[in-house]
Amino acid sequence: MTGHDHDEDGYAGTATLRLGDTELDVAVELRGHFQPIDGYYRWYGRIAADERVSELAGGRKREVEIHTPEGSARGELSDPDPWGRYRITGVSTPPFAVPTSLADLAAAD
Repeated sequence: MTGHDHDEDGYAGTATLRLGDTELDVAVELRGHFQPIDGYYRWYGRIAADERVSELAGGRKREVEIHTPEGSARGELSDPDPWGRYRITGVSTPPFAVPTSLADLAAAD
């Protein structure tokens, strides 16, 4: 992503969400940051409102896997917001590219 705060990394675009045995193409906005206090990378975001996601998740927390062109990760869907967008969170290597050097950070600008 361009023009973002160097404390956060992210991805916006299409992704494949695996919910149980079903794979769905969805639109996502994801962000993340390294938490130096506990040493974990935490990523999070929203999945655009999608009737298929709502039907499969049923308004409950669900374990999922998400794939973007930049990577994949396991995460958890939480309750939807009033607009039907489910929040997705994870603690691990995120499903998007993360700068790993100062040269990577400079190239992201």
